[in-house]
Amino acid sequence: MYLAGLFLWTAFAVLTCAQALGTKKCAQEDATKTTGAHQSNPHSWLFAELSAGELAAIRDYMKAQSDVNLSQAAFKHPSGDHIFSIELRVPRKREALLYMDAGGEPPPREATVVVFSGTQRKVVEYAVGPLPKPTVHRDVTSSNYDHYPHFNARTVTKDEYQLLLQHLFRQELPKARQVLQESFGPEKTYFFNDVVPRGFRSGDRSTWFSFLRNKAGFYLHPLGLDVLLDHSDTNSTKWRLLKVLYNGQLFNSMEELCAQYEAGNVTRILYQDRADYATLKPQRKPTGSPPVQAEPKGRRYSIQNNWVTYLDWSFTFSLSTFTGMRVFDVRFRGERIAYEISVQEAASFYGSNSAATMLTKFLDSGYGIGRFAHELVRGVDCPYLATYLNSSRFIDTEEPETFRNSLCIFEHNQGRPLRRHFSDYFLSNYGGLVSSVLIVRTITSIGNYDFVWDFMFYQNGALEARVFPTGYIYSNHLTEGGLEYGHQVAEDVLGMIHTHFVNFKVDLDVAGTNNYFLTKDMAYHEVQIPWSPERRVQVPKLVEKQLKTENEAALRFDQKIPRYLHIASNKTNKWGHNRSYRIQVLSFNGDHLPESVPEEAAVSWARYKVAITKHKDHESTSSSLYNQNDMWSPAVNFSSYINGESIENEDLVAWISTGFLHIPHAEDIPNTVTAGNGGGFFLRPHNYFDEDPSINSPDSVYLDPSIPSDSCELNPNACLQKEACMPNLPAFTYNGFDEVIQI
Repeated sequence: MYLAGLFLWTAFAVLTCAQALGTKKCAQEDATKTTGAHQSNPHSWLFAELSAGELAAIRDYMKAQSDVNLSQAAFKHPSGDHIFSIELRVPRKREALLYMDAGGEPPPREATVVVFSGTQRKVVEYAVGPLPKPTVHRDVTSSNYDHYPHFNARTVTKDEYQLLLQHLFRQELPKARQVLQESFGPEKTYFFNDVVPRGFRSGDRSTWFSFLRNKAGFYLHPLGLDVLLDHSDTNSTKWRLLKVLYNGQLFNSMEELCAQYEAGNVTRILYQDRADYATLKPQRKPTGSPPVQAEPKGRRYSIQNNWVTYLDWSFTFSLSTFTGMRVFDVRFRGERIAYEISVQEAASFYGSNSAATMLTKFLDSGYGIGRFAHELVRGVDCPYLATYLNSSRFIDTEEPETFRNSLCIFEHNQGRPLRRHFSDYFLSNYGGLVSSVLIVRTITSIGNYDFVWDFMFYQNGALEARVFPTGYIYSNHLTEGGLEYGHQVAEDVLGMIHTHFVNFKVDLDVAGTNNYFLTKDMAYHEVQIPWSPERRVQVPKLVEKQLKTENEAALRFDQKIPRYLHIASNKTNKWGHNRSYRIQVLSFNGDHLPESVPEEAAVSWARYKVAITKHKDHESTSSSLYNQNDMWSPAVNFSSYINGESIENEDLVAWISTGFLHIPHAEDIPNTVTAGNGGGFFLRPHNYFDEDPSINSPDSVYLDPSIPSDSCELNPNACLQKEACMPNLPAFTYNGFDEVIQI
């Protein structure tokens, strides 16, 4: 009876909604099909991520090469030789531009293959191509970096984690079984999480492992047990325990912990089950539905492979396994604005009084930022009616993996005007334009944190990049003195103070590649009042300065920086002003590491709010896969890019850093929220055009007393009632758990 009543109520609700909106369905278009005047882009393949077929072909080719001598075993033991990753090798800019703009030869499509060679204790990077049928490979490690990365700088693989798990639970923890049982309960109720960096100097591979309660949101359930394990040898039987941390007290071994525990010299932790305070399961049944945006006339953007067109915009996109979101060949009204805009690195530095976590410094590209882009949840992670796209990758696996619906693209009405004015003085009229933007989004879940990455395209030619963090804070078992490093957020749980830094690469091409760097600001100066010469007044005046070298244009967070930063061209607009794009940074970051800290070399990009360098193909990234596990002699030290070269009339790259300081608090439980957190930047046209290009937007609205209020001629909203329709809502599905890494 209940089900029958529910069915009748649902049918009535749907019918009522349909009657209210009209029975007409909204125009249904597949945005991934070619629509409108833009039919194809013959160049977008240059930047397209590798397909599953290409990934498999590269793997098979490399496994057949006798000089590479890859192991055929499925289990990737540290002592063997294995492919760790395969991803697109982006072509050199000069070759790409010759092909795209001058009809030159297409650059070969190639991949970068990372091999961990345990037999040689060596990390090797190969360029493999041409695709789709590779026939050639070459070692490009020394050309990618100024030295071969140390073998222990490699990422910890799933199989190495499996060996670590076995070593700890089979060899070390049983030595203190009674202590652990009394303190933490059954062994099956907890597991570990590792802390980085892994030592104090290049070549170290000693990791602190923190044990956590096996509950929902386990990052918020620290036990108070940590162990330091040396796993630098490729022979796992030679791994050894170095230290044990129990409730803030250090011991040299499990045996010493047991002896001191029995002697009464240890402040004991007594096991008690904890409340499930970190679960994300709703505490009450959801009762409402949030608004859903519809597109009455169908989608106004189109996607063909990796090429997107939207009103005056066009660009190609891809998702790098290691650095995440990036767009290439970004054009407005057919003119290239940027060659590349990409995420480079996400770092976080923690403070703690715990021996295990006091050195914690995460560099997410060392794990793979794009690697952890899983399926997006329709209606939460992206609007319900967004276009969802798959991505393929090959990292720490034997088979190419396709992650369904891991990116989304959608047009979004921001609910405010981009511009407007109401005039009631002499002439009565109104003109306005709703701020509708195109958003390209992915969300990466890297350990405890989730990052929402957005690239947004505005109708006035501006572009915005933003990152919004959410997920779980990283926590510590609270011991004496811990409150100097954060706040208590649960029983015996410390939320540790930390600061986030995110770095972006922005390769702007403003009216071509010959650009310079210009700053603008204001200064008050005293002037005489012409009609009252005995009086003087302070008025603001424009101050312009061209910065001509990389050193001058390396703008540190700890210095006063001009408020207007421009990549400019010698070409002018109608009014004689140099065409430019302004870089406007939004950042709430904490202080960067002192340069005396040995690990700072791996994150030297975070010294600078903005740094401008001359484009060089071998200076393509600000960080690397290997910086996380060798912070002391990093494969890429960004500060070396800044070496006094001229940046006058050159092809310029802006490296932009943003972030925020996070002092965890009670409201971070169970999750940190996106509201008020994060950072990013705008790229805004500044004298680039002769006027605001959005004046020609098809969404513009104009009203005056002479125009009937129901006329659609200059007000598309007047006809909206006639065009009202029911959105075509696809069925909700989710398969993201199928792609979770298993250890």
